[in-house]
Amino acid sequence: MNLKIQSSSLIKSPAPLSSSLTLASITQASQIVSAEPVAGNGIPFLQEVENYLFKYPGTKHVDIYINDISGAFRGKRVTVASLKSLEKGVYFPQSVYSMDKEGKVMSAADNNLAENEPDRMCIPVSGTLRPCGHNPAENAQILLTMQDEQGEPYELEPRVILTQVLSKFHAHGLYPVIAPEIEFYLEDSQNRNIQSSGCFHLAVPSEHTAFIEELENMATMQNLPLSGIVCEAEAGQFELNLQHSQNVVDICENILALRRLTSTVAHKFGFNANFMAKPYSGMSGSGLHFHISLHDVQGNNIFASPDENLNEMMRLSLAGMLHLMPASIAIMAPNVNSFRRLRKNLNEPLFSSWGVNQRSAALRIPCSEERHRRIEYRLAGSDANPYLAVATILTGMLYGLEKIEDEPLTDFTACSPVLPLFQQHALDEFRQSPYLTAALGEAFSKQWIQTRLAELALFESIVTPGEHIVSY
Repeated sequence: MNLKIQSSSLIKSPAPLSSSLTLASITQASQIVSAEPVAGNGIPFLQEVENYLFKYPGTKHVDIYINDISGAFRGKRVTVASLKSLEKGVYFPQSVYSMDKEGKVMSAADNNLAENEPDRMCIPVSGTLRPCGHNPAENAQILLTMQDEQGEPYELEPRVILTQVLSKFHAHGLYPVIAPEIEFYLEDSQNRNIQSSGCFHLAVPSEHTAFIEELENMATMQNLPLSGIVCEAEAGQFELNLQHSQNVVDICENILALRRLTSTVAHKFGFNANFMAKPYSGMSGSGLHFHISLHDVQGNNIFASPDENLNEMMRLSLAGMLHLMPASIAIMAPNVNSFRRLRKNLNEPLFSSWGVNQRSAALRIPCSEERHRRIEYRLAGSDANPYLAVATILTGMLYGLEKIEDEPLTDFTACSPVLPLFQQHALDEFRQSPYLTAALGEAFSKQWIQTRLAELALFESIVTPGEHIVSY
């Protein structure tokens, strides 16, 4: 990784909560008290089904699905009579996790598994049985998770990858808390002119009011923790805010469910919800931001500090994320369009390394009370897979806590990583990062590189209109 050293007036002397606040002390304390979060609703599946059908007795169909590596929904619709039988599982092809955005299988495994497309057992995920955005009185949906041939969680599934990364934090007695923000453009499919409301504008234009109210109502019906909808500066651009949660895997599933719900509700009102990272060349891109803090086993925020100084645990976390950031871009920007958002031009990045109260920073320290001290990670585009993005972010934090603990603070707090601005370079950085690829899984990392390179090759094979230059 190439680093350039920069002086910064933002860097101040560390102010830890106490001299004993170290990764070792937190790990030791966690062995006494356990507070690991419980995913889902904790209700047995058959009871969850009974409760749902009591509330929605008119249900006729259920969409059963898994999320692929791009975060897309892959599944099928079954009758409600088949719902209870899902307790025993249902088969889906393993190749779902080798698909591109269009559903085409892209990679070829060495043992021909991809070509043979073997089926694997998939079981329902607790707490994800909810009404569909389209005709919720009659249609339901539920997420499934895949198992391998030994009945273990499937290593290429993004949800499983994130769960494995989280287990490393829990082993240290650390519990990440995240609050996501996802931006998108509301496009008019009927060619009506959408006027800009201005950033944080409160008087929502009348043509958006019904859409926003319906989205809020449906989010409540689906038990999605939507806490706010913000107007961005660009015409038709909005930001969806979700409540912070220690149930990190669940909140990532909520992001994908909300992304699908937003598209469904938008269509109902004659709009399209565009979650591309950079849909318009002359307008702002759309990001997927994560506000992240770390709590100990007793629920205390270990980033908390009594003043604007950053304590040692926060500084180490920042250092780790900066160290792995060049390699992380391959996950945060999953396709060619994603990189258009990350640069001002061909040579200049859009985001700087880190800063206090600076929205131009890749890692921003927002203004907050002591107990709410956190890091906002701003690099991911709205098209990123949240499971993979969060797993990558947390891996960077863990690198700082485990690997940089004994180095002088001044050695890394002034470092600004040189970030790749094109996908090929980003994939090369990712391939050469053993800590990150090991954390995400060697099989997944190899597959990710293969599928991204295949999509990139397809994109570069297309002759664009701009290349048709007439010569006289």
